[in-house]
Amino acid sequence: MDLIASIAVVIFGVSYALIATEKIHRVAAALGGVAAMALLGLFRADGALVDAESAFFNEHTGVDWSVIFLLFGMMIVVSVLRHTGLFEFIALWAARMSKGRPIRLLIVLTLVTAFFSPILDNVTVVLLVAPVTLSVCKRLGISPTPYLLSLIFAANVGGTSTLIGDPPNLIIASRADLTFTDFLVYSLPLTIILLVVLVGVLAFMFRKEMSKAIDVEEALGDVDPVDAIPNMGLLIRCLVVLAIIMVVFGLHEVVPFDPPIVAMLGAGLMVLVSRSKPHQFLAEVEWTTLAFFMALFVLVGVLVKIGVIGLLGDFAAELMAGNELAGVTGLLVGSAGIGAVVDNIPYTTAMVPIVSEMVAATQHSGAASPLWWAFVFGADLGGNMTSVAAGANVVVLGLAATAGKKISFWKFAKYGIPVTLLTVGIAWIYIYVRFFVMA
Repeated sequence: MDLIASIAVVIFGVSYALIATEKIHRVAAALGGVAAMALLGLFRADGALVDAESAFFNEHTGVDWSVIFLLFGMMIVVSVLRHTGLFEFIALWAARMSKGRPIRLLIVLTLVTAFFSPILDNVTVVLLVAPVTLSVCKRLGISPTPYLLSLIFAANVGGTSTLIGDPPNLIIASRADLTFTDFLVYSLPLTIILLVVLVGVLAFMFRKEMSKAIDVEEALGDVDPVDAIPNMGLLIRCLVVLAIIMVVFGLHEVVPFDPPIVAMLGAGLMVLVSRSKPHQFLAEVEWTTLAFFMALFVLVGVLVKIGVIGLLGDFAAELMAGNELAGVTGLLVGSAGIGAVVDNIPYTTAMVPIVSEMVAATQHSGAASPLWWAFVFGADLGGNMTSVAAGANVVVLGLAATAGKKISFWKFAKYGIPVTLLTVGIAWIYIYVRFFVMA
């Protein structure tokens, strides 16, 4: 690694440290890192580290516009739905279902998240469920932190189950020729196991917050959940559009529209049927979250461009040395660990060719290769370790901060690290039993 590359790694490390310690706003830290990378590139003989081509048009080192527009479209969908009273209705229903027991409320919200995660990508799921969580916690006068963290963990775990549940799944599937059915056969069983374990772990971790009963009747009075819906006709129209969006997402393999296009078309249709004004649906878009994502993509893209992430992948391939179980362990643990530091989408993109070479060196290919599934599970489950490890985390924490319920980087890590270690450990056992014991 040359001097310029070494300095780039240091710049990334400083930017990440500023994001982690929250000494300055995360958007400022990420943009500052990009600016420093751009200036550093002036001293590089073979071209800039950051330029218009690499930042905006290169699929490997630039902004992933598919993710940005998927987020933007679904943020508009959620913004319109919020005005129908749907979230308030679900919040009141969940509060009634809890019967004053916080742990039951946590389980209900976690299961709602887990139900949608295989159908929608995890970012879309949290955009739908997080407002509900904030609303019900406000109604009951309780801290939303345990519930928000739980829905993040459930979304990232649940998204592992299908091809469309998490963006890395799509990236890996396209290179490994994995089908929607392959994910149902190999990934869904593990996901069910992990969700059952996750509910128990969440109940244990948040047992202090869950110990005090809530007087639901005193908090809600005689309010009927249906009273939260001011216009039933509007709600029905919007729910029809939402159903169409979900169905088209689910038919990704046969419908000629990628998820970002579906999200944008769905957003347009939602605005049309609701007759919403621009100032209404644009005011609630999380612009700071979108800006942070764009800066983070460019920042990580520099590491891809100078070969740092590729070097890590090459090192993992060398460690395998023909031992498939060692390769599985390295990919699973390494992907989870690296995915906790950098967003899993650019990391997955950089690693796919390397994993393909690792698979080619074994006797298995496609869905029969444990290496591909180790890669999938590591990239997806590692998203629970830190607040910047996955898109769902960034979105939920942005919504929490907007609502005045900020969750710090270290508070997230306090719960995210043990959840990740446990789920990755179970994933390793699952792969070992399924591919090495039962083979």
